[in-house]
Amino acid sequence: YLLNNIMLMYPNQVWASDITYIRHKGSFAYLSAIIDLYSRKILSWKLSNTMDVSICIDVLKEAICNFGCSEIFNTDQGSQYTSNLFTDILKGYDIKISMDSKGRALDNIYIERFWRSLKYENIFINDYESIRELNHGIEKYIKFYNTDRFHQSLEYKTPDEVYYENEKQAISL
Repeated sequence: YLLNNIMLMYPNQVWASDITYIRHKGSFAYLSAIIDLYSRKILSWKLSNTMDVSICIDVLKEAICNFGCSEIFNTDQGSQYTSNLFTDILKGYDIKISMDSKGRALDNIYIERFWRSLKYENIFINDYESIRELNHGIEKYIKFYNTDRFHQSLEYKTPDEVYYENEKQAISL
């Protein structure tokens, strides 16, 4: 676990990822996402009917393709994240691998807090009829979360405002 006493100073310093399950019409869907810890921006996500390593790899590759690399990548110790398929991608980009202690959900509190917001502000209050509708609802919520939802911890800015204003400052240095 590399995040003890770390100061979050800029975007793409630390990303975190996790998988959550969503109960839907008697079965489960699985959602994986990557969050930038500095800005709280959701960088990529995917909904799937399985929670094998491919969902995590797809989300990671999309985030890297669209946003570059983080310095540190933090997850829990789930089999998807500890697999050689996943960790080899991180190593290939020289991204430091950080993992929560066993049974310590608070080590990955930013993504856990996002799951809570998503579920209480969107999923639990909508009766999505199909996985397609659920996927569309999540997409709309994440867009709202990144672009319109103010965060007290971000001095009442949105994740996009914080991510892009600080990215511009880093580039100008």
